Amino acid sequence: MSCNNCPSKGISNISNTEVINNDYGMHSPYDWLNNFPDSMDKSNLVEISFKNNRKEIFINKNEINIKRGDFVAVQCDNGHGVGKVSLTGKMAELQLKRKDPQLKPEKIIYRKASFADIEKLTKARLKEKTVMIKARQLANSLSLEMKISDVEFQGDGSKATFYYIADNRVDFRELIKLYATEFEVKIEMRQIGARQESALIGGIGSCGRELCCSSWRNKLDTVSTQAARVQELPQNAEKLTGQCGKLKCCLMYELDQYIEAHKDFPDVLLELETEKGIAYPQKKDLLKKIIWYSIGAKHSPDLIAVTLERVKEIIQLNKKGIKPISLNEKEHKISDYINAEKENILEKSMSIKSAKPKKHRSSFKSKPKIG
Repeated sequence: MSCNNCPSKGISNISNTEVINNDYGMHSPYDWLNNFPDSMDKSNLVEISFKNNRKEIFINKNEINIKRGDFVAVQCDNGHGVGKVSLTGKMAELQLKRKDPQLKPEKIIYRKASFADIEKLTKARLKEKTVMIKARQLANSLSLEMKISDVEFQGDGSKATFYYIADNRVDFRELIKLYATEFEVKIEMRQIGARQESALIGGIGSCGRELCCSSWRNKLDTVSTQAARVQELPQNAEKLTGQCGKLKCCLMYELDQYIEAHKDFPDVLLELETEKGIAYPQKKDLLKKIIWYSIGAKHSPDLIAVTLERVKEIIQLNKKGIKPISLNEKEHKISDYINAEKENILEKSMSIKSAKPKKHRSSFKSKPKIG
């Protein structure tokens, strides 16, 4: 029984360990699979989550009875690691196919994590920040053009992975010797990009929610400036870039819908002729299929919203030499104009034929009869 001031208080209850929760649940999204039935009988694959939401697929070779949320000891290159079960059975198999269908997991799960495993992992997590600060000082002492972004200790504390950012190739052989002497663990250097660093650190985006890269995205694709052009977003670097200094990942979320919407619009927005004057196109809303026009001047602040269907109709009228009254008032189609004109001519001709001749009154009086 531990006292209230004991630093190991609460470690026996794994789900309530503050340090472990910070590493394995701080950036987790809503658990939609909470009530999903277990499918360990259909597949022995298990997805394990490590620090900063890093996930790998392992094999439950020993058929251990585990479920999502359990902490387990798993095989590593040197020693063993401790992670949290995030997916099991069929769901883990589908996740593997989504990431890389050609990948064949080889690492296995040893056992459920014991009290000693959790306690050792907690101590390693508590010293990672101190080690990172010291690692940065050693790198600066060698004048290396690199930045140590994060440090992750293996579950058994025998190995430490140093994540770094560098624009060019860095010769860190001397640095590894200093790290091994200073920290007395096996050293692994792993280079990451600006997006990966942002995912490791985390933060709040301009939308007011957690960064996608640190909460749920596990594949960080390259975002090109073409994505912003297709969506016709303002070319403002401050609004388009995220905390990593790169274009925001969310620019790719609706890109397919905008590409499809572009197919409905003409390649060039033409000027429209109306009886009130020439209408000049100013801007368009691809998803709502609306184009704004100004009449009389190209840079007039008074804009009129016109639907895409109406714009196409006016273009066809202009090709026939017909100018509509206005942009939004509905006119008849070209065939309706012709039919109406024919009907008017026909009615006039019928009225002429059906009209009876008028009787002219005699201007003289009839003579009286002489009897």
